[in-house]
Amino acid sequence: MLASTNWATVASFATAVGTLVLALATFASIRSANRSARVAEEAFRVGLRPVLVTSRLDDPVQKIRWMDNHWARLDGAQGIVQLIDDNIYLAISLRNAGSGLAVAVGWAVVPHVANADTPHLQPDQFRRQTRDLYIAPNDVGFWQAAIRDSSEPDYEALRKDIEALEPFTVELLYGDHEGGQRTITRFGMIPYQTDETVHWYPNVALHWNLDRPDPR
Repeated sequence: MLASTNWATVASFATAVGTLVLALATFASIRSANRSARVAEEAFRVGLRPVLVTSRLDDPVQKIRWMDNHWARLDGAQGIVQLIDDNIYLAISLRNAGSGLAVAVGWAVVPHVANADTPHLQPDQFRRQTRDLYIAPNDVGFWQAAIRDSSEPDYEALRKDIEALEPFTVELLYGDHEGGQRTITRFGMIPYQTDETVHWYPNVALHWNLDRPDPR
């Protein structure tokens, strides 16, 4: 004779199975939602991400003024390296190849040429810009700086490079307009002399990501 079915046990088992299925579905839904949120967040960051490179030869001329009322003409794809009255004036014509507004906040000079094995300087080693420099996406702008105090650590070495027409290195620290996605871009400043005129051509060497995984 068959034992009678224990419907209470069956009901409890069915409830447990249903609860497990619901939990699995909820877990999968949460994972999918989290993945979608991460994708959306990354897409948002990409939309704000700046990437500074040198401008093109056919980009417009820019007139640069320093705080001491020194003026200079900055051609596309070129830089300014001037030694005037013991003051060193520096500038680079830049293009923002990224999709977000670039805000340059700091800079550093490395006398001579830094090769690929030379690590970038740390953010606390960068000089702060006197004012933030903004470059819109897919547009041109500039970076500028000056060293007027001959007692500064890099002054003498940099002056020797300039007077001897030797290349040197500039590193720029910048990020998006919200203060995130900090990036360091290294530029090599290369002199080229024609007759009595010296042109300085900046070349992008390396980029480093500070606030997200870096490929190097």
